[in-house]
Amino acid sequence: MEIRGRDPATECYRVSLTVDGREVTGLVPERLAADMRLIGTRPTHQTAYVWMAENKRKITAAIQTLARGTGRPRAPFDQITLIEDR
Repeated sequence: MEIRGRDPATECYRVSLTVDGREVTGLVPERLAADMRLIGTRPTHQTAYVWMAENKRKITAAIQTLARGTGRPRAPFDQITLIEDR
């Protein structure tokens, strides 16, 4: 799993990985890494990267599930979406 930076338009982090021989990119909402006690705040890049590292297995599984079309990831990872590479 490789984090490719933040997409300001979607307020998500772009995450890429190889699934069944093809590169797939997902959008991981930054709000997933936010401190829920501080409503309306954005996580810092450091906080977001640490959270993604701690949840790497679940993020990877969610992207694989979406890419293969084999179901729907469990909450809150069901908020991850795939994007088409151009």
